[in-house]
Amino acid sequence: MQQLGDARRGKLADNMAGFGRALRRAGVRTDSARIALAAEAAMLVGVDSRPDLAAAMEAVMISREQDRGVFRELFDAWFRDPELANKLLSQMLPSAEGKAEPSKRRPRVREALAAPREPVQAAQTEREVDFDAAMTASDRQRMHHADFNALGAAEYRLVERLARDVALPVPTVAARRLHAAGNARAHSRMNWPGVWHEAGRTGGEMLRLPRLSRRTQPLPLLVLIDVSGSMERYARLLLAFLHAATRRAGRRDVFAFGTQLTDLTPAFRIADTDAMLGAAGQAIADFAGGTRLGASLAELRRNHARRLTGRRTLVLVISDGLDTGEPEVLEQELQWLKRHSRRVLWLNPLLRYEGYAPLARGAAVLHRHADAMLAVHNLNALEQLASSLAALMRCGR
Repeated sequence: MQQLGDARRGKLADNMAGFGRALRRAGVRTDSARIALAAEAAMLVGVDSRPDLAAAMEAVMISREQDRGVFRELFDAWFRDPELANKLLSQMLPSAEGKAEPSKRRPRVREALAAPREPVQAAQTEREVDFDAAMTASDRQRMHHADFNALGAAEYRLVERLARDVALPVPTVAARRLHAAGNARAHSRMNWPGVWHEAGRTGGEMLRLPRLSRRTQPLPLLVLIDVSGSMERYARLLLAFLHAATRRAGRRDVFAFGTQLTDLTPAFRIADTDAMLGAAGQAIADFAGGTRLGASLAELRRNHARRLTGRRTLVLVISDGLDTGEPEVLEQELQWLKRHSRRVLWLNPLLRYEGYAPLARGAAVLHRHADAMLAVHNLNALEQLASSLAALMRCGR
C-alpha cells in the first residue's frame, strides 16, 4: 500500500489532493471540502488498516450509490503503487511490454488513472484525447456505437458534442390555414382572388388557375425525460441532443421527472446549449434520485394540461421504465395522456441489451400504452430516430 506519510511534511495532503483530482476525472462529484474531510478522516483512523481507511474516506467523499464502485476501484489502484498511472498508460499502447495489470476496470476509472497526476498535464492529456477521438475515423466509428453509460469522461464530452449535430426533423401535419400553391393540383381549392388577379393581367382571359393548399407545420412536441439515478448518464446527453435537434421545431415543451416534475421549457428557450444545461441543472432539484412517473404525470395533468395541443402533440417519454411508484397510478395517468395526444413514444436506453423485455411493473405498464419503443443508447440510435419517427407517423401504432 502506498505510504501516505506524515501530514506535517505534506505527503498526506498531496496524496489526498491527487486522489480527489482522480475522482473528479472519473466523474465523481468531489470538491475541496470533501478532500479536506477525507484527510481528516485518514488522520483519525490511521493508515494501518486499509479497509478502515477506505471506509472512512468513502463515507465523507461519496454521496451517490452509483459512485461507490468507482471509488473502491480507484482507491485500490491509487494507494497500491505510486507509478500505476504510468503503467496503465503504457498498457494502452499497441506494442506495450510487461503489462502488469490487464484490468477490466470501469471506463471512468481507467481514464482517471491513465491521466498524469499533475492538474496542468491532465488538462493537456484530455485535450489530446478529444483531438484524437474527433479526428480518427476508427475512433469516430467506435463512438457512434458505444453505449453512453460505458464512456469515460473525455469520451462522454466528445460524444455530447457529436450528439448536438444529429438532426431530428419533427414530423409535420397539415395546418388549418391555406396558402397559394401555384398551378392546379389534386386535393386543393381554387384561389379565386388569385384567378381574378391573373385574369386582370391578361385582358380577362383565364390562362392560369391558381390554387390554395394547406400549410404544413411540425407537430407540437412534449418531452418527458427521466433524471433518476439509473438515467443520470443519459439525461444530460439527451437534453443536449434534443435542445440542438429540435431548435427549428414548432412548439416544444420539456419536463424532467424523477420524484417530482420540473418544467425545463424556460431553459430550452436559451439559445446556447451549454447555458441551457446549466439552467436545467439549477432547476432540477431531484437529479439522480428515484423515479415516480405516475405522480409526475398526475402533476402534468393538474398544472400543465394546456401544454397538450388538441390531440396533436407528439409525446416522447425518455426513461428506462424503472418506476418506483404505484402501477395503478401510472396506468391511469398514461390512459389520460393517450387520450390527449397524437402519439406516445417511449425512448428506452435499455434496448441496448439483446432480448430486452419490459418485465418491471412500471416498464410493463409503459410498454402497454406506448405506441412504440425506440432505442436511444448511442449515437447510431439517435441518427436512426428521425426515420423511425417518420415511419411511425405514416403507419400508425
